[in-house]
Amino acid sequence: MPVNKGLLSIVENEPNFSNQALENAVNDIKAVDKDDGHQFILSQFLLDTAIRNNPVLTTSQKNDVLETIYAAQPHLQIGRTLTDVVRHTASIIDATIVPVPADETQTETFLGILQNVQAMQSLIPELFGVPAKDKGRAVNDHVGTLNNIFLTTVDSSEPVFTRLKRIMELIDANSRVTSALNLAISNASVANLNLRTFLTTITDDSTDFQETLDNRVNSVVAMFNTLQTRIAQIPGNPTTDLVAIKDEITDQVSLENRNISNLSSTIDTLSDNLSFASLAEDSDLGNLMSTVAQNKQWQTYFEDYENEKGNINPIYTTNTDSDKSAIIDQVLADSGLPDVTDASDFEAVANKASRDSRIDTANYDRFTVEQKIIKSCEQLGITTANRTISALSGTLLRNMNQHDRDEIARQLDSNESADTLS
Repeated sequence: MPVNKGLLSIVENEPNFSNQALENAVNDIKAVDKDDGHQFILSQFLLDTAIRNNPVLTTSQKNDVLETIYAAQPHLQIGRTLTDVVRHTASIIDATIVPVPADETQTETFLGILQNVQAMQSLIPELFGVPAKDKGRAVNDHVGTLNNIFLTTVDSSEPVFTRLKRIMELIDANSRVTSALNLAISNASVANLNLRTFLTTITDDSTDFQETLDNRVNSVVAMFNTLQTRIAQIPGNPTTDLVAIKDEITDQVSLENRNISNLSSTIDTLSDNLSFASLAEDSDLGNLMSTVAQNKQWQTYFEDYENEKGNINPIYTTNTDSDKSAIIDQVLADSGLPDVTDASDFEAVANKASRDSRIDTANYDRFTVEQKIIKSCEQLGITTANRTISALSGTLLRNMNQHDRDEIARQLDSNESADTLS
């Protein structure tokens, strides 16, 4: 039942969804060096934007420039990495993250994405018997970047953005006392500025700017290679941490891209398969499905359905192995077993043997009670030589009572097997 308090104020106002929380966190990292002469984080943001928005460069040229710069020292291209995250989250909110053919319009919405994520949280447990997170489909596996996944952790470890800001502060602090590092940061910033400035000079009628463009790009690469050398000289070398942080961010973005881009089709497939499986309740349709399905696992499911359904009995349902013995005792008692407890009652033992499915009782009416006990023992592999009828009766009775117990245990296992997702 929904909470009504405040509901009216919600339905009467637009939510104005945005990725502002993420942008605020990114701006906090960006601010580490904003007041210095070497703004190497800020310069990356500005250069990335200048490249993407340039009206003259072709898409191929833009991609070449971006990837050449990024490939050199990707863990130092912090501005590019964070810009990608901001752009990624914006594409979730406007739903452009969901691919559509070039000749079709975007029909997906942010609400549709969230509803599909919600559907996945119930579909996976129902179909696979595990939480959605075990299949990489938890809420944060789809929209974690919007859900402050880089600002929080579930344990005592530092959040990703907290670690990144700390490392940037460490680099900044060292640059104030280490001239070589200070110069390397300044040179990297200047190389970014030079490329950005050059991009503002090219026009559609430029005769040949590719060589100059390549030189500017190569200069950026060279300056960041030098910067990496200087950063590696900082006590403790933060390179490993920067690489790990970059990987965590890009891996999360890649995961969300994969999950959201096929979210609708995955739900459709799972829902359809669940609907197909429900047809097994109708034996005629089940036979049809086992015929038309060419996948062996589908065939087996429908062919075995009636038999497995017969194995399901709620009385056998148990949560732990320790419960099984108690359930067996209860089922035996409900079935009136053991029906014979006195081994000295030879006739009762012989009558029980005649009801045992393991024993062939053909012509047993010709035998005495003692002979029935002996022949039953022989069929069950119980040694009869040099043993009294009393001893044989006792062994036979224990064997049959244990068989009753084993049969209940088998039914319990069959129920568990039939009721277990596989």
